[in-house]
Amino acid sequence: MKTVQPIKKKSHIEAIKMALYRHNLRDYAMFVLGINSGLRISDLLNLNVEDVISNTKPLLMADRIVVKEKKTGKTRDFPVNLSAKAALKEHLIQAHLETGSPLFPSREEQGNKPISRSQAYNIIRQATKNAGLKLQVGTHTMRKTFSYHKYKKGVEIETLSKLLNHSSPGVTIRYIGIEQEQLDRIVLEDCL
Repeated sequence: MKTVQPIKKKSHIEAIKMALYRHNLRDYAMFVLGINSGLRISDLLNLNVEDVISNTKPLLMADRIVVKEKKTGKTRDFPVNLSAKAALKEHLIQAHLETGSPLFPSREEQGNKPISRSQAYNIIRQATKNAGLKLQVGTHTMRKTFSYHKYKKGVEIETLSKLLNHSSPGVTIRYIGIEQEQLDRIVLEDCL
C-alpha cells in the first residue's frame, strides 16, 4: 500500500473541491470539513447532524464541534471555520436530513448509516481523477492536507502534534511529509 500525501498546492485543493461540488454536495461537505478540521476519517464519518448545527437555531451551523476520538478516546473540541460552515449548510439544505441522521449518510443504507471508509476513499480518489490530477490520495489526505497547510502558515510542529494527538513532533513531521522537504532544502540551499 502506498503512503498518501497531503495536497500541497491550493490550486489542486480547489480543483478537487470543484469536482466534488459538481458531483455531490455530501461529498463536497465531507472533504471541506476534513481539510479544515484535521479529523481522522473515522471521526469525520461518525458525525451526526446534531454535531454540526446550533442548539438554538436550526440550519445555523455550530461554531464548534466536539468529538470523542475513536482512536484515542480523547475529546476534541474545535472551532468550525467559515468555509466548512458554508459547505455543511449547503449539504444540509439539499439533503433534508433529520437531526439524528448521520451527517454523511450512505445511500445504500437508506440514510441510516454513514458512508463507509472505503466509500470515502473512492470518493476522494475519483474526485482527484475528475480534477485531472495525478496525486497519491486517500482518506488520510484530508487530515494531512490540514496539517501541512497549518505548518506552512507558521503553526509550530509541537502545536500541530498536540492538535493531532500524535505521540511526538517527529511523528507529525513524518506524517505531513515535511521531513523529506527539509532534507532536500538542506542539500540544495548552499552550493559549494
